[in-house]
Amino acid sequence: MDRTERFYKIELLLRSRGCVSFETLREELDVSRATLKRDLQYLRDRLSAPIVYDRFDNGYRFEAGSAKSRQELPGIWFSEQEIHALLTMHQLLAGLDDDGVLSRHLQPMMDKLQGMLGADESEARELMRRVKLISTARRRVPSRHFELLGSALVQRRRVWLRYFKRSDRSVSVREVSPQRLVNYRNTWYLDAWCHASDGLRRFALDAVQEAKALEARARQVAVKDLEAELDAGYGIYGGRGAKLKWATLRFGSEAAQWVSHEEWHAEQKARWLADGRYELQVPYSDPTELAMDILRHGDSVEVVGDKALVASIAERLRRAARLYA
Repeated sequence: MDRTERFYKIELLLRSRGCVSFETLREELDVSRATLKRDLQYLRDRLSAPIVYDRFDNGYRFEAGSAKSRQELPGIWFSEQEIHALLTMHQLLAGLDDDGVLSRHLQPMMDKLQGMLGADESEARELMRRVKLISTARRRVPSRHFELLGSALVQRRRVWLRYFKRSDRSVSVREVSPQRLVNYRNTWYLDAWCHASDGLRRFALDAVQEAKALEARARQVAVKDLEAELDAGYGIYGGRGAKLKWATLRFGSEAAQWVSHEEWHAEQKARWLADGRYELQVPYSDPTELAMDILRHGDSVEVVGDKALVASIAERLRRAARLYA
């Protein structure tokens, strides 16, 4: 295991067992005596971990009564995935409460996340300045709606919605049972059982014009049923109960250098072709979002086999070309 993993394990052993002998630590970590000595020295001197040697119990422990002994060790050695997760959570929470409605609820969580990012407040602020997450095309959600829907989700209550449907510019009134909140491409969605249409639906929170909590208990839907219905196909339009189809996309050799490292769908299939092109197959039910992602690659990708999808992409390209003729 690498040093980061050893640091985590040392912390876990000391927290779970209280006092651990040098030999037990060495055996659990499977390292040499010299390596373990360097790790302990680094934790104490460089990261200010309150680790002390207890002569009476002949082992190492966190210093009793130290405020730091009740905290997580500093986040300076977090992995790429962990840093991304922590900063994403921090930015989502920081950007959610535009009018202060949620401050009283979110501040303890914000303090906890900031504490995990560094040994002290100044170090945490510095880390957040040095690691930047760039979000584009974000659609803001009114805090009052997020708070109401989040509370209804936790309390298993139904909600009355006035909802604006962008595709046909219509407004509808619905009674729904919230099942799950989803953040996708910087936009929040609510997965809910719609009692008007008697099925699962996904609602963009920024399109909610009005929301009211109801006393009626929400209908419960199992998570596996949510995933099967709404997550099987491509993107945010992944389900809707339609039969899944597979799109085959062939990327030119230059675009392949990037696309081959991307995950378009958890169940995707991919292979390199003999001529250097890259073939990607993804499942979809609604082509809306898939078509947008195909179009952004322009002449670097070709759709093969799916006549309906090919025709749709071709027509959109022709319309786009006419704008610049």
